[in-house]
Amino acid sequence: MLRIVPNFLFNLLLTCLVLSSFASAQSKKGESYYKHFDKRQTAEILKDSCENKENPQVAACVELGLLYQKFKESKFKKEKQASLFKKDKNGEAKLITYQALGKEYLQLACDQYNDIEACGVLKGEDRFQSSDLLVNASYVLIFGSVLWIALMVFQDNEKYSAQEKLDEGDSDSKTRSKFDEYGVILKYSRPFFKRYFSPIVEGMKGREKLKDKYKKTLAGAGLTDLISPEDFFAFKLFLIIGFPIVFLGVRQFMEADWALSLIPLVAVLGFVYPDIWIKGIVEKRQKDIVKGMPFAVDMLALSVEAGLDYMQAMSKVIEKSKPGPLTDEFTIVIKENRLGAPKAKALRNMAWRVDLMQISSFCATLVAADSVGANIGPILKALSVEIRQKKSAQIEKEGQTAATKILFPMMIFIIPAVFIMIAAPLAIESLSGGR
Repeated sequence: MLRIVPNFLFNLLLTCLVLSSFASAQSKKGESYYKHFDKRQTAEILKDSCENKENPQVAACVELGLLYQKFKESKFKKEKQASLFKKDKNGEAKLITYQALGKEYLQLACDQYNDIEACGVLKGEDRFQSSDLLVNASYVLIFGSVLWIALMVFQDNEKYSAQEKLDEGDSDSKTRSKFDEYGVILKYSRPFFKRYFSPIVEGMKGREKLKDKYKKTLAGAGLTDLISPEDFFAFKLFLIIGFPIVFLGVRQFMEADWALSLIPLVAVLGFVYPDIWIKGIVEKRQKDIVKGMPFAVDMLALSVEAGLDYMQAMSKVIEKSKPGPLTDEFTIVIKENRLGAPKAKALRNMAWRVDLMQISSFCATLVAADSVGANIGPILKALSVEIRQKKSAQIEKEGQTAATKILFPMMIFIIPAVFIMIAAPLAIESLSGGR
């Protein structure tokens, strides 16, 4: 980073940050006492101090007036409060909004106690003497931050673009369409973590451990060609920052009063989210593979009995079947074999990637039959029957557990409704005395 941003820019940003923090601290030093209370509690404390008949606190009236003007959330807009000065037709205090009541407290402090600060706020003047310093420092800080980000974004842009094209090759549109399939978080996060976080991860000392940890998971999800283990860990690191930024943006947009103490939890969620996401992809992919196996094994058996080698038979399966995870795995096996890997090794790699009992049995059967030169056709037919039987047994098991799963929702939602429909007329009739 030191090579990207000059030293004088670091010093400038640091100086502006110190000035802005000092000015902000000066402007909020009177509010530090109330930092542990919410808006309502703070307002009650200030109101008691302001309306104290023996010793009214003028500063509390000013603070209360300013605080009420900040009650802009939707839950406060619906509430009405009694006015200090205005009366309705019945002579009672008129109900007004919090903003209007805040203005009345400022008017009270200005007219009755001649408070200069309250009068200045009513005239539209700045509340704090240090606000000019705060605004100017903030402008400089924003300008410096934008300049910093611009330097980071456009530094070595041509070099990065050329490297990205080399990595993606000629299948750029296919790669982008694949990223679209895996959700908006990965799609819009990739340009950032790939460019700024992946180089950091690649320079880490524990890089080999990261490869060993995430290599099999990415292979099982079918993401080996799209994300490397280093990129996946960079994705996790980026979301530590990305999720809190989104949290703050949504909080500001919705004008919610969510506690800022939730930010660490949101950051932890950002780090854990990629693991949850990829686990779901692996499970879905395994289900799709099991679903497509009976047809694929039948096609393999027919092709082998027709005289084809089982690698050629896999090509036929890819050609005749719908695109899916199983055909993708067959494609990888064929590519590895064409690149010089033995058939047994390519099949074992497939079993390692998918990590399913059915696929492990299938690959072990092909390896064993090929090693002894046995006829694979009858073996594949028997394997197809076994797979269909296991699938039928699994469906029956899921059907038997469905009754148990539906029991509790039925007791909570359906039975009470039926009871109300039956018992309500009887209860009404008994209460009305049979009339």
